[in-house]
Amino acid sequence: MLSNKYVKSRNCVKVTFELPTDALPEEVTPEEVAVVGEFNDWDPTATQMQPLKTRDAYQATVEFEPGAAYQFRYLVNGNLWLNDPAAHDYIPNGLGAENSVVLATA
Repeated sequence: MLSNKYVKSRNCVKVTFELPTDALPEEVTPEEVAVVGEFNDWDPTATQMQPLKTRDAYQATVEFEPGAAYQFRYLVNGNLWLNDPAAHDYIPNGLGAENSVVLATA
């Protein structure tokens, strides 16, 4: 799930990435969850997602320049790649799968 919020005072769009645990395969127990993409050079340690206390999900917020578009995926336990079902678009990644796309719009 993605949600965008324009912050006028900083001229940026804060995008909140959220991965519900029920989106994971039943046999997977999440220990580490990250949002990985062009915006962090696909570094799996750069944007770790935190578990929410109010519901079964992991969340991270990233600031983007307004109008920017980035490819991304979720990485669970260092080996399970997932797309966001609510992504703004999807692009083939050249590895036989697709990457999610986030658009930083208000």
